[in-house]
Amino acid sequence: MLINLTERSNQPELMDDFQEGRKNLQIVFDDINRVNSILGGNNITVNAVAKLIQKNPQEQYTIVDMGCGDGNMLREIAKYCNKKAIKVRLIGVDLNAEALELAKVASKSYSEIEYYHKDILALKITDLNCDIVITTLTMHHFEDNDLLTFLKKFNQLARIGVVINDLQRSRWAYYLFKVFSLIFIKTETAKIDGLISISRGFLKSDLIEYSKTLPTVKHDICWKWAFRYVWIMQPDRLT
Repeated sequence: MLINLTERSNQPELMDDFQEGRKNLQIVFDDINRVNSILGGNNITVNAVAKLIQKNPQEQYTIVDMGCGDGNMLREIAKYCNKKAIKVRLIGVDLNAEALELAKVASKSYSEIEYYHKDILALKITDLNCDIVITTLTMHHFEDNDLLTFLKKFNQLARIGVVINDLQRSRWAYYLFKVFSLIFIKTETAKIDGLISISRGFLKSDLIEYSKTLPTVKHDICWKWAFRYVWIMQPDRLT
């Protein structure tokens, strides 16, 4: 019987309560980063950030990554900005202290990156005023009520805009990932969580409904390979 993905799953992911130590956590992140590299997932966020920067030229940008994990996305953005001679301050926020320790080690050569151990939902508007907020493969971890709370908060924090990169809820994605994981993924945690993540992902109609709760924000929602949505939000105060 085919999996029913009509509604978002509320099944928790193993990574949400990972208790196997920092070394094993690094191995799981290596799996996740390998998948994002092969399937071009990181480029989706980098390209969206580049689009916002091009539309809003200024001397320097502060970019905050909510749910930054091991900091891989921030390092990709740092590489892009260095290549383009764009001055940036990059801030990673995550609730997982072990992940942040891995991020700090991996980012030693990136002086523009710093990390904070904070709960996204507990952030105050004055905590991290910035130009751009990004979040990659984080939104699907939240239930709808909390999700709507952080969407509102992100748009209050970000002066220029918000970039969300997350998964499409799709049977094609689900079963193709099963095949893909047999070849490219080493850990059972990443294999299991990958399928749960897809079942917790979104339809475009879901994102459109969420966008209606932010009527003073300009929304651009696009499907990207492989089975991703990029959602760029820009507050109308800039227009």
